[in-house]
Amino acid sequence: MTVQLLTPEGMFQPVPYHHVAIGTGTRQVHVAGQIARDAEANHIATGDLTGQVAHALRNTALGLAGAGASFSDVVRLRFFVTHWSPEKADDFMAGIERVVDELGIPRPMPPLSLIGVDYLFEPDVLVEVEAFAVLD
Repeated sequence: MTVQLLTPEGMFQPVPYHHVAIGTGTRQVHVAGQIARDAEANHIATGDLTGQVAHALRNTALGLAGAGASFSDVVRLRFFVTHWSPEKADDFMAGIERVVDELGIPRPMPPLSLIGVDYLFEPDVLVEVEAFAVLD
C-alpha cells in the first residue's frame, strides 16, 4: 500500500478527512491548482460553489490520472475558497459529495486544508484544488 491514511487516537473528531497520511512510494505527483474550467477553458458553474468544487475535483482526477495516479494515491489536498465563511460549509461539502463516488475519493478523505482567500486569479473562480500523491 503506497498511502496509509489514519487518525491517531486523541485527535479532533469527527471530521470528513484523516489527519495523517503516510506515503511510502518513490514517485511524487503534484497537481497544480485546478478550477472549474473544461478542456476548452469554458467557465463551469459560474457563481455556484458546489458546482465549482465538483468540477475542480474532476479536473484534479484528470491530472492524477495523467500521471498514473488516482485519489487513492493522494496524501494531501488543499482547497482555496474565495470569501470563505462558515455558512459556505454545506455548499462546499455538497460539491465533494457530488463526486466522491464518481471519482473514487476515499472516505474519510486524505488530509486536507481549506484556506479562505479574498480573490483567486479571475473573479468568477470561487475554488481551487491542489493535490499531492505518492506512487510506487
